[in-house]
Amino acid sequence: MSGSKLSNPDENKKRLDAPLAMTVHDLPAPGDVAQADERRTVSGRLKMLLVVLVCAAPVIASYFTYYVIRPESRRNYGELITPPQAMPSASVRDLQGAALPLAGLKGQWLLVTVGGGACPEACQKNLYFQRQLREVLGKDKDRMDKVWLISDEAAVAPELLSALQQTQALRADAATLQGWLSPAPGQALQDHLYVVDPQGHWMMRFPAHMDVASASKAKRDLERLMRASASWDQAGR
Repeated sequence: MSGSKLSNPDENKKRLDAPLAMTVHDLPAPGDVAQADERRTVSGRLKMLLVVLVCAAPVIASYFTYYVIRPESRRNYGELITPPQAMPSASVRDLQGAALPLAGLKGQWLLVTVGGGACPEACQKNLYFQRQLREVLGKDKDRMDKVWLISDEAAVAPELLSALQQTQALRADAATLQGWLSPAPGQALQDHLYVVDPQGHWMMRFPAHMDVASASKAKRDLERLMRASASWDQAGR
């Protein structure tokens, strides 16, 4: 027909036989992928570190207050352990022989004495002052536990057991104790009372052979510790 626009069959065939046109986007180079992964990893680690620092901030602040920001006239009776010594991953046994993780003591301030099960007079005196020092803390006494770490297999006298109310008596390997706690030069491990913070760090050692006069000085140190940690430490584990 005149005026009709008909497609050319040959041209249609050529169009059908031609490959489809596709837009192909460039793939990222392997080096770029590795750098992006590295950036994400670094970012994740920084975020985790920030969370840890936020959680630890109250503890760090209280230690900074106690160790650094204090009047020049103040003198600690107890010797500060720098750096504090972390509690070892070890087991202890109760007096019935049941094994317990030493780390189970974390969560409270600990006032620790060490000695053999026979517990001669000097050992009994340490247990006495340990008990008295906790009691004089008044409302804060529930934030501190008394622990007697027995370094041998000697039996504990029945009359002594009756005096161990609210004292955790646990048998511990002597080598484990010597790797964690240590006496002052010229003294023995059993001559001191030791202070351990709620995170399990041994951080103070009172001078050997405590008496009534020195116990009053130790009391002041413990009261300062309780005040310095009041913002983050609560009674109970």
